[in-house]
Amino acid sequence: MPMNDVQDNGRVVIVGAGPVGLWLACELRLAGTPAVVLEGNRTPTRHSKALGLHPRTVEVLAMRGAEEPFLAEGMRVPAWHFGMLPHRLDFRALDTAFPFMLAIPQTRTEALLSQRAAGLGVEIHRGHTVTALSQNSEAVTLEVHGPDGTYLDTASYVVGCDGAGSTVRKASGIDFPGSDAHYHGFLGDVTLDRPPAQPGTTYHTEQGALVVAPIPGGRFRVTGFDPAHQEPDAELTMAELRAVTERVTGTDFGMRDPVWLSRFGNATRVASTYRAGRVLVAGDAAHMHFPAGGVGLNVGIQDAMNLGWKLAACLQGRAGDDLLDSYHLERHPVGTALSELTLAQTELITTTSAEGMALRAWLSDTIARQPAFSRALAVRLTALDVAYPPASPGAHPLTGARFPDMAEYLYDGRAALLNFGDRPLAETARRAAASGVRLQHAAPPAADGWSEVGAIMLRPDGHVWWAGDRGAGLDAKAAAAIADARVRF
Repeated sequence: MPMNDVQDNGRVVIVGAGPVGLWLACELRLAGTPAVVLEGNRTPTRHSKALGLHPRTVEVLAMRGAEEPFLAEGMRVPAWHFGMLPHRLDFRALDTAFPFMLAIPQTRTEALLSQRAAGLGVEIHRGHTVTALSQNSEAVTLEVHGPDGTYLDTASYVVGCDGAGSTVRKASGIDFPGSDAHYHGFLGDVTLDRPPAQPGTTYHTEQGALVVAPIPGGRFRVTGFDPAHQEPDAELTMAELRAVTERVTGTDFGMRDPVWLSRFGNATRVASTYRAGRVLVAGDAAHMHFPAGGVGLNVGIQDAMNLGWKLAACLQGRAGDDLLDSYHLERHPVGTALSELTLAQTELITTTSAEGMALRAWLSDTIARQPAFSRALAVRLTALDVAYPPASPGAHPLTGARFPDMAEYLYDGRAALLNFGDRPLAETARRAAASGVRLQHAAPPAADGWSEVGAIMLRPDGHVWWAGDRGAGLDAKAAAAIADARVRF
């Protein structure tokens, strides 16, 4: 018998219970907005596509005081590869409290986020597959097939976090332009009796490319590119995995007992818009690419961080519709830059020509010899360089920039105004109390560009909403900034 149809327009339905959907649900509940997650799979997946969290993603978790369980389980990797080049990018030089790639399998990331979601009161319905949707000016109606039959679910907004093949994106009419796959990689999660001495070892020869990385359970992920086998529909076998490993490295490392064998392609697409009326997309539903550098999951969680507080503010009447429009305006360029970055890395990984090998050697040597170049690539790879354009001309140069030291200022998801001076801001305090903005004294960051700043207002996602330099009139300017903000907290 079908479930009773659900009529609840004061909430958001999120389709997909991966890391992106779960973090978005947590953000909505933190802001007091009902959130329901529909997931087609009846149980969480046993396999991890992604194996790590980059520094900006750990910062996102830390903004909400949620990072400790991840830090306790993950392994801190101080350097990470770019395009599988021999010399790695040194994350220790980055301006962040988390200068490392945190190696943690996606299955554990999802489990920890599920625990947080449950603690915040998020409803997660597994075995519920969205098959169609329609919308009008007031709501979105979903057709859902669940364990007890088909039913209709109505919500104020729907967010598709349902992967590259997103039903939500397709049903809402959002185009997904880009290129089809013409390279295909492989991966196998296996036991190695004679693993490489160095974790995360990469290999690249005329025979192909390969990386060997440890994963939980005493196993290893062997993944890479084999130019001799580019059949996307052919099942990857253990014999093929062993053969390419031997050709590239000279050994099979005592490979045995596979638990997952798979292929993947380099199809690269970015949604034409991240919003179609009351339907939005995030994560792989908004951007797909070759898994070079492990950036996809990270950018997806950062999509959710940008969207959550905006969606809650609009739904609760604390902001106008233009704030929700800014989700596409801010995150679509990030998705485009992500696609370009992964295309460049894909070319480095898949090249086996003499010219390509020479380019790899030159880039790797430049990374080793030029710390500034290495740092610039690391900042780009980890999304620490993401800054959003200011909403008005003439804004302070730091407007939209990532604030490098969140500390405890954003735990509850509200905006915060930080006073870097030793004088109280009386008018600002009155305005902050009326608007729900937290006002705190703080020490300014030691990074370049901050020495003259007297006060800033932080968005809930850790980017600068407003900044004012020290000097006369700072109190009035800061108070006006709160009054002019598009959201009341």
